[in-house]
Amino acid sequence: MQINKLLLLFLFTGVSAIYSQETDKKNLKDATKLNLKEAVDLAINNSNEALLANTKVETKKLEVQSMKNNRYPDLKVSGQYMRLTNASVDLKINTNPNSGNSGAAPKVNQLILGQANVSLPLFSGFKLQNSIKASEYLYQAEMAKSVQTKEEIAMKVVEYYANLYRAQKAVGLIKENLKSAEQRAKDFEALEQNGIIARNDLLKAQLQQSKVQLSLDEAYKNVSIINYYLVTLLKLSDDYKIYIDEHQFDNNQPINVLKSEEVGLKNRKDLEAIHFIQSANESNVKIAKSAYFPSIALVGGYTTLNLQNVVTVQNAMNVGLGVSYNLSSIFKNGKEVKIAKNKALETQQSEAILSENIKIQVQQSIENYNLALKQNLVYEQAIGQATENYRIVKDKYDNGLSNTTDLLDADVEQLNSKINYAYSRANIMLKYYEMLSASGGLTSSFNLSKN
Repeated sequence: MQINKLLLLFLFTGVSAIYSQETDKKNLKDATKLNLKEAVDLAINNSNEALLANTKVETKKLEVQSMKNNRYPDLKVSGQYMRLTNASVDLKINTNPNSGNSGAAPKVNQLILGQANVSLPLFSGFKLQNSIKASEYLYQAEMAKSVQTKEEIAMKVVEYYANLYRAQKAVGLIKENLKSAEQRAKDFEALEQNGIIARNDLLKAQLQQSKVQLSLDEAYKNVSIINYYLVTLLKLSDDYKIYIDEHQFDNNQPINVLKSEEVGLKNRKDLEAIHFIQSANESNVKIAKSAYFPSIALVGGYTTLNLQNVVTVQNAMNVGLGVSYNLSSIFKNGKEVKIAKNKALETQQSEAILSENIKIQVQQSIENYNLALKQNLVYEQAIGQATENYRIVKDKYDNGLSNTTDLLDADVEQLNSKINYAYSRANIMLKYYEMLSASGGLTSSFNLSKN
């Protein structure tokens, strides 16, 4: 029964191997080299998040322009035509006392009225000036947020890119190991047929081959999934296959290794955005206080009026000053001022929290990068150790001093050491860019052209 299960497993593994090899050939044929800089450039220009960030900036820009338009005078033109029915007209002024029919009331059937009014604000407690300043600060804050959003998008691309490199590297190493496992299984089969080794040893070798094949299928799946994530983010076609050339990082030494968190406090755009929001809130406090002052405007107008058979007014022009003051503001506006001050205080406290978090993130990223460098050295040494260990175990096995389990374990350790080293190389790149991201200098490190 156990043998039948193993035979079914070997059959399934064989089918999977054929399918995986066909898929691999197709992927290699269709894959296109895309370096990290190109991927980041595509993401920060084409991704939905980047487009949304640009739209928000444009909206704030329009809000500034709209607020500035309030400095210009308001001009309103209106006209009315009203039909009157049985209007009773009692003239208090007799324009022709010698007329014999002065007591007869005129017949009035219609009223025509046209007006043009203009108003130019002169003073409103500096409300308009501070409103414009607040909108400009919010516009600058949105621009800083947009840059920070693109920093986060770039970091997401780096993470996907590193994971895709790991998956593709795992495929290559596991494929190489699978060839050795297949050859070992063939050799063991010949030895078993000649009665040199027990069938149990052959089954162990075949089972090891099956495990490697399953690992390869898993690696192919990871490549496919991560590739899909990345091309979706970059707005490429779903069938676009990305091939990562690991040599693009050869002799590419980090050019900006951080030493302290002060760089992050200086360059982080999310912190800069809070600075501008705080300035806008301070302007909002002044806007709230402006309600304590009266509003003064220069006003003017033109009126034409015709009341049928009664009066006609033409070229009635007026100019003067308009003053308004809400007396209830003396009692009510104090709360509005306190609310504005509290919002400014909230932003100030949020800024302090973010500053602390940035310091922690930068320091942590520095430590993670240094650890990645140390781990890479260890994994590089581990490859030589695992390779030498496999050679020794293989010699012992050939001389009958070691069993099949020891040989297979040594082979697995050798494969793991190679995969770990490949992963550590990707990890160095990832931790380096995480360090740049924590300091706000990720996108600038790629020297991207600004669109």
